[in-house]
Amino acid sequence: MLQVNDATDKKIKGHQRVPSDSREFREVTKRDAQIQLQHDLDKLLLTAPPIKQEIFKNEFGGFAALFERFLQEEGPSVDWEKIEKLPDDAVRDYSTLETPTTDVIHSMLDKLVVVKLNGGLGTSMGCHGPKSVISVRNDLTFLDLTVQQIEHLNKTYKANVPLVLMDSFNTDEDTQKIVRKYKGLQIEIHTFNQSCFPRINRDTLLPVAKNCNVEQDIDAWYPPGHGDFYTSFKNSGLLKKFLAEGRQYCFISNIDNLGATVDMKILNSLLNPSAQQSHEFVMEVTDKTRADVKGGTLIHYENKLRLLEIAQVPKEHVDDFKSVKTFKFFNTNNLWAKLDAIDRVLNENKLNLEIIINNKTLGNGLNVIQLETAVGAAMKTFEGGIGINVPRSRFLPVKKTSDLLLVMSNLYSLKNGTLVMSPQRMFPTTPLVKLGENHFSKVKEFLGRFANIPDLIELDHLTVSGDVTFGRGVSLKGTVIIIANHGDRIDIPSGALLENKIVSGNMRILDH
Repeated sequence: MLQVNDATDKKIKGHQRVPSDSREFREVTKRDAQIQLQHDLDKLLLTAPPIKQEIFKNEFGGFAALFERFLQEEGPSVDWEKIEKLPDDAVRDYSTLETPTTDVIHSMLDKLVVVKLNGGLGTSMGCHGPKSVISVRNDLTFLDLTVQQIEHLNKTYKANVPLVLMDSFNTDEDTQKIVRKYKGLQIEIHTFNQSCFPRINRDTLLPVAKNCNVEQDIDAWYPPGHGDFYTSFKNSGLLKKFLAEGRQYCFISNIDNLGATVDMKILNSLLNPSAQQSHEFVMEVTDKTRADVKGGTLIHYENKLRLLEIAQVPKEHVDDFKSVKTFKFFNTNNLWAKLDAIDRVLNENKLNLEIIINNKTLGNGLNVIQLETAVGAAMKTFEGGIGINVPRSRFLPVKKTSDLLLVMSNLYSLKNGTLVMSPQRMFPTTPLVKLGENHFSKVKEFLGRFANIPDLIELDHLTVSGDVTFGRGVSLKGTVIIIANHGDRIDIPSGALLENKIVSGNMRILDH
């Protein structure tokens, strides 16, 4: 962000220093930055192949508009003192929603589109390609499970719910190859790409890219967050297609959230509301725990419900934001949006999403800025937006191998692509699992440390650090902490039962 301190009167050697008009100076530097950026984008556009000129032109237009807003914003986008207490009717409890009768479900599903955000790579878990192709259970990937869920819906209710994947330039090519294998199934799959924006140099505020050959210099480009969904969805032609088919709502969620399945009670509350007011936007929230303190929350601000992300919070209020008492809910990023409302908001140019500034350092040491937006931030632009406080089971993201351990274990069974918690688990909460970064963060290494996944039915908390391996048929109950210090190794023997135990030191089991 461009910041220039106000000039102050200073006397130097008897001369009066004339204060410059700092506001005017700021405006001039912003204008210069905008002009220079546009000049560089125009030069970049000339390097695009003719067949892609129009695509790049549209995307550069979107980026220039985002950059202009970035220059205009000064300080946090939220005035902390203006945050109001959530009204009583802002968040409905899931348990109060009516279950629809089977005879209306078919017609309800004809009005639905399922959207999965599929732009992320599996690199943070040590995998190549899209994250959606990581095997999570019984050799089935995130994408396999999603397809199974929707095909089951379509078969059960004789419906035709389409699946839409929002890819990025990072995931599109691989996804297209994988989607072909679902051709024989009872499911209509569409894909579209979110925008491809140029990263900008943090010092010069100019694009790092030298030409439009994205594959050649992939580090110079980035997908601008899932807030880009609305514009890219419309630009793809799919929004127009689904409106023409009579579809009314889309259900949007992250592809790595295994709890984000189509929910009939929520869909029914949207299509057949008991009150007169229709809801153009629903955000599924769930009770915040100490493990969720960084997640976005729902606030009432300037007479609207809106999403507040930690990146928008002034530094002096970060602890308040993390408080479980002050902000009781957090955003699962399971969202339901009315299709004609998306169309209206875009046509009226009212989609004004808060900008998230993501600072990165490239492999060559260059500091760059990514300007991103969040899909849930659109809530404030729709009419009648509400939150629904859903069970924790609807939020089952797999971000790390510690999450993978849970979903691969006997805590869950798999039914028609949906993970169902075992009835043997006495309480509905999932265990808190922390696995050491050095030995467990990559999927291949993680899998190599377990002869098979331990019994976790009665586990509350597991911490594993250091060089630790697990034999077959291990059971973990209560709180278990296993720490192998640097240079030591611990092999948990096959058949071991660890209940409320701390294991440390060195324990090797060798074949002879």
